[in-house]
Amino acid sequence: MSTSEVRAILTDIEGTTSSISFVKDVLFPYAREHMAGFVASHAGNDDVRQALDEVSREAGRPLSDGEAVAQLERWIDEDRKITPLKALQGMIWEAGYQDGDFHGHMYPDAVEGLRRWHARGLKLYVYSSGSVYAQKLLFGHTEFGDLTPLFDGYFDTRVGAKGDAASYRAIAEHIGLPPAQVLFLSDISTELDAAQSAGMRTTQLLRDATVPHSAHAAATQFDDIRLD
Repeated sequence: MSTSEVRAILTDIEGTTSSISFVKDVLFPYAREHMAGFVASHAGNDDVRQALDEVSREAGRPLSDGEAVAQLERWIDEDRKITPLKALQGMIWEAGYQDGDFHGHMYPDAVEGLRRWHARGLKLYVYSSGSVYAQKLLFGHTEFGDLTPLFDGYFDTRVGAKGDAASYRAIAEHIGLPPAQVLFLSDISTELDAAQSAGMRTTQLLRDATVPHSAHAAATQFDDIRLD
């Protein structure tokens, strides 16, 4: 086996396997719309209470539930990536998925590609700025069914920033493969630059015509991605 043969694929979500607009136009507005009602009806839940306590700590003062909701809504409007907000968004999205209010968006070619690679024995991993919890919800509730059995692991920003080469070295170490045997897929050139600096193979997904093509190998869909 070649030391540079691709044995694992690490994929981004937004703009790669799934539409950017799904998160921006469906998930975030849904969480904002349902935040107050969810907190009011689940305030006695231990996980919800823990998240609300963390909101107070982030704010630097004790907050009533109503004040915490207002703070959470401001963070959503500001597109802040704050742990208790992510936690509560995940809980609200889980309820939305289970109620059938929406499905996790997936490009059909991405589903076909992931299934094909999985059948070939390649290890598949996800690395997204969204929490691992949110990643599993999205892949677990798609129009194509539950896709989570395809994946061997998930990573979020707890492993490090997506623009930091050290994050990709840490992921390769966790996977247990040399970086050269891992192919990273993303639409963002700075993420691809970081992965390449760590020694990974890279391919840029150009699903949006406005995304500038970088120096990385490029594909408009998963069928175009080369593993050799």
